[in-house]
Amino acid sequence: MSQLDLSFLHGKAEQSLGTQLPGRRKMNLKSERRGIHVDQSELLCKKGCGYYGNPAWQGFCSKCWREEYHKARQKQIQEDWELAERLQREEEEAYASSQSTQGAQSLTFSKFEEKKTNEKTRKVTTVKKFFTASSRAGAKKAAQEKTPKQGQLGRERNADNILRDLKEIFTPSWELASPSEEIQEAKAPSPSIHRQASIETDRVSKEFIEFIRTYQKPGQDIYKQCKLFLDTMSHKRDLSIEEQSECAQDFYQNVADRLQTRWKVPPEKVEKAMDEVEKYIMTRQYKYVFCPETTDDEKKDLAVQKRIRALHWVTPQMLCVPVSEEIPEVSDMVVKAITDIIEMDSKRVPRDKLACITKCSKHIFNAIKITKNEPASADDFLPTLIYIVLKGNPPRLQSNIQYITRFCNPSRLMTGEDGYYFTNLCCAVAFIEKLDAQSLNLSQEDFDRFMTGQTSPKKQESDSFSPDVCLGVKQMCKSLDLLSQLNERQERIVSEAKKLEKDLIDWTDGITKEVEDIVEKYPLEIKPKSQALAAIDSENVENDKLPPPLQPQVYAG
Repeated sequence: MSQLDLSFLHGKAEQSLGTQLPGRRKMNLKSERRGIHVDQSELLCKKGCGYYGNPAWQGFCSKCWREEYHKARQKQIQEDWELAERLQREEEEAYASSQSTQGAQSLTFSKFEEKKTNEKTRKVTTVKKFFTASSRAGAKKAAQEKTPKQGQLGRERNADNILRDLKEIFTPSWELASPSEEIQEAKAPSPSIHRQASIETDRVSKEFIEFIRTYQKPGQDIYKQCKLFLDTMSHKRDLSIEEQSECAQDFYQNVADRLQTRWKVPPEKVEKAMDEVEKYIMTRQYKYVFCPETTDDEKKDLAVQKRIRALHWVTPQMLCVPVSEEIPEVSDMVVKAITDIIEMDSKRVPRDKLACITKCSKHIFNAIKITKNEPASADDFLPTLIYIVLKGNPPRLQSNIQYITRFCNPSRLMTGEDGYYFTNLCCAVAFIEKLDAQSLNLSQEDFDRFMTGQTSPKKQESDSFSPDVCLGVKQMCKSLDLLSQLNERQERIVSEAKKLEKDLIDWTDGITKEVEDIVEKYPLEIKPKSQALAAIDSENVENDKLPPPLQPQVYAG
């Protein structure tokens, strides 16, 4: 699998991604901006392969996680086999010793020795269960003669007990699944849900057949491999969800390799074909592998929902969310983001669930851009995503994350914007689970009061509502409060307009008075109009000083 370009990562997460909680800082205009910061090194696989890591895989990418998983599994199998041999030897030695000294021992001591032997026998039988093949019907009989190789193959089939030990090594506390002694069948869906699933399955099957026809012979091979995989999985319902996930991941890898090596299909067509294969396979497998009863996914869903409900009082200011919902366009983007993250639960294909996360994230980036009038950064995105999750409280959030992690095409989670956004969502959920007073810059006393519901940091008007009040009433009160604020702004504008009018009148009167004072101080003298001069050729009876008019003279030539 070739490594794709990670330029998108470097553009988006120049400083951070992780669940590091910010320390307490002073709030002033000149202080550094408080927020939820993440580190780029935490975003990538901690093994240094360059792909995206995942908190569900302890910071590894899916490829490195599977390698570490297989190493630990083989090591655990070898240790279990050695333990079984050692216990069996001890049991045989104890039994031989008890037989040799049985005649010389008292009845009480014989009963004690028999009890001790039975106790060791039960331990050996328990350990031998690691090596026996699982059976869903009838009583399970322990194999008396098993070679090390046969015992190891038997334990491969019965991996439930081994996986519990492996999870304690690799899985965090919030990820651990409760032990399950028997694998139960999934609950039968209601008739309406079954009909809806059948219709969608038929539609996806027709689309898949139409798609593979364009690939001709490679398409026929793809269809054959898919049918074989579905038939194989139908006989592996008793496997743990981790083993079914491993089978799906191996199937994806094998199909991609066959298309590239055997059929020489171009990489872009391989990627498109794998998307259709995932859609076809997971639409049929969805009801068996999504939130199975053999895991505690449902329990974790309820725990996350309860946690988010308890944090309903968290405000955008506490998380330093750079989004102003007072702007209508931003408010619409926030609503769309919440809708997309909630809609994720209605999708059946991992790729479609990832598409919902991607659409939600893009709405968040647009909301930040409109609010700040500049492109958003990774430091702005993660706090806003946390706020969206807290406000939306998506249903079955952990089940959806686990489903995507287990059965999505691994190339989508390791590279590209889908992998980037999904990794951010995982970190947002981890942050919510670990959120405390220090991360919100609150005192422990205030944090405890907010969590217990004794008080709320919101406005006093909203404190009068009980938690049972519907959202419509709360929205109506919020609208009335907004109208009241608009009324106050209007009255302030009218008051300022009247003041401006009065200032203009006073300014006009002042200018008029100044002009009058100047005119009074420097009065204007108007001289009488002078008489017009008489024409030169007219008779001048009043002024004899003018010379007589010229007379024409005649010259003799």
